[in-house]
Amino acid sequence: MSANDDGDGREDNGRDDEAQGARRIPGPRAAADDFDLDAVPLPAPRTDPTRQRKPAPGAEEPTAPPALAASPALVLPHRVLKSLLGAWALAACSAEETEAVEAHLTECAACADEALRLRDAVGLLHTDGSLDLDPMLRSRVLDACLSRRPADIPVPDWAAPYDAETARLDALLRDIGSSEWHAPVRLKWFERERAVNRKTTVAGVIGHLMTVDGLVSTALGLDDPLGDAAAGRGGSDSAPGRAPISPGARTEAYWSAARRPPTRAVREPWREQSHALIRSASFAGRGVAELSVSYGDFALPLQDSMLDRAFECWVHGGDIADAVDYPYEAPSAAHLHRMIDLAARLLPAALAGRRRAGLAGPARHLVTAGSPGRSLHLEIEGSGGGDWYIALDSPAALGSPAHAVAQVALDGAEFCQLVAGHVPPVEAAAGQEGDREAIRDVLFAAASLSRL
Repeated sequence: MSANDDGDGREDNGRDDEAQGARRIPGPRAAADDFDLDAVPLPAPRTDPTRQRKPAPGAEEPTAPPALAASPALVLPHRVLKSLLGAWALAACSAEETEAVEAHLTECAACADEALRLRDAVGLLHTDGSLDLDPMLRSRVLDACLSRRPADIPVPDWAAPYDAETARLDALLRDIGSSEWHAPVRLKWFERERAVNRKTTVAGVIGHLMTVDGLVSTALGLDDPLGDAAAGRGGSDSAPGRAPISPGARTEAYWSAARRPPTRAVREPWREQSHALIRSASFAGRGVAELSVSYGDFALPLQDSMLDRAFECWVHGGDIADAVDYPYEAPSAAHLHRMIDLAARLLPAALAGRRRAGLAGPARHLVTAGSPGRSLHLEIEGSGGGDWYIALDSPAALGSPAHAVAQVALDGAEFCQLVAGHVPPVEAAAGQEGDREAIRDVLFAAASLSRL
């Protein structure tokens, strides 16, 4: 721009822009309030020939009106054309405005660049990809932070899956509306030879997780979330004045003791309890990993119990996500592998229990120091997968590839759904080879690991 440009499109020598050629960068325009919309030419009114009055009898026939000239192009100043670029990119302009904008873009390089950027931005609004955060984003951010400044009291490696899954479920709960806390959820598990289920709500599921997590709380010397309200109501596994021990009895006691159905208010005590468990496990030191946590009919070391709680948190998080139509991914491969490993280690004892109840075939080989008995090769494919050899004849024996009499292949997520009681055993295995009875017994034993 020359120093003597007065801003009205003319140089001081009096020649118009047209006389000098098109300028690539327009000069400053008048203020917004100076633009007179009344000055914009409007299309001439059209005449509808079907509505014209017919001449009276004997009257002269009127001559046909001359053909209407084409409507003049819409003339708009630069400021208005620039303000229309966003609407043009969204295809929201009228036909006259679109024609005016596109004519302007051939003359103004600055507006052409801006229009290109706006069109690219509009393309992002119509992406087919998921806009949900990567489920591992939290872990990566924490790892990056801790790599720069390690935590004074780190979370034990065996408690990391529980930390991650409770955080993921809490993110889901923060994102749903008040009414969705009362959405119906059907909990599923497997008993003896059949699938069973129980109907509750999203809030009821969180109450269930909180009361079962209370078993870990009491083992660590923390408060029991049931308190005195449900003491002695849990059935045969609870003494007078004492809260029930088994997970199912604790949940029933919690649900029956509540005067009203659980609401979204249950989220805060559940989350506070999960934080307390992680803090206590972190401050307790290495020896606490082997602390026994009783589940009534069986007990687990604390490190396995925290992994069991992480698994159930993920499974019920999926139940809630299905109820409210929310995307929910599987755990990370490393955490999923640990969950599968825990289930594989529990399978020999579960198989022995079913055998004592007459629900599985008898042991076929005597287990001795030189002969560990038969094994089943469990091959888990996909994320978190691996190979496990399940002892078939004794829960104390170790499986061996040399003594495998059968092989079962499953996807990692499918195997976890079987262990959760969400998939019928007869439909679970993608690949089966070898002793059919051994395969059936192991699949049903995997489903029997599920519970309310």
